[in-house]
Amino acid sequence: MGGVKRLAASALLVLLTAACGPSPSTGTYSTGGDPDDDPCARVVSAIGYAGLLLEPAGHEDEQDFQDAVIGRLAEVHGITRQFGPRLPDSLGTAVRTVESTTADLSKSRTPRERQVALLKRYRAAAGQIEAGCR
Repeated sequence: MGGVKRLAASALLVLLTAACGPSPSTGTYSTGGDPDDDPCARVVSAIGYAGLLLEPAGHEDEQDFQDAVIGRLAEVHGITRQFGPRLPDSLGTAVRTVESTTADLSKSRTPRERQVALLKRYRAAAGQIEAGCR
């Protein structure tokens, strides 16, 4: 009987993961909100939320890349992938930089030296998006 329960639990987990996971065909990479939300508001909000756990600018070498930081940067990655293409064209380079840097910053296996370098690049591009969305 235990095997049947495990099989049922595994099947349910697979179904839930498939139902709740990202949908690349629709460009949905984040949860909550509405696809019609203002793209500047969504991206700037995600950047600000991640920033609450980041060391001040210039102190990237002191950053602790614990799970909470990695998770918030992963959220920035997803929201930027979803809403970034709708930001003003003048922010295209910054959007691509935020996407590429957060792709690796959201992986715990990224070496620390690389995390610090990526964080510096991320921070500059995120600042450009924040300024361009004002």
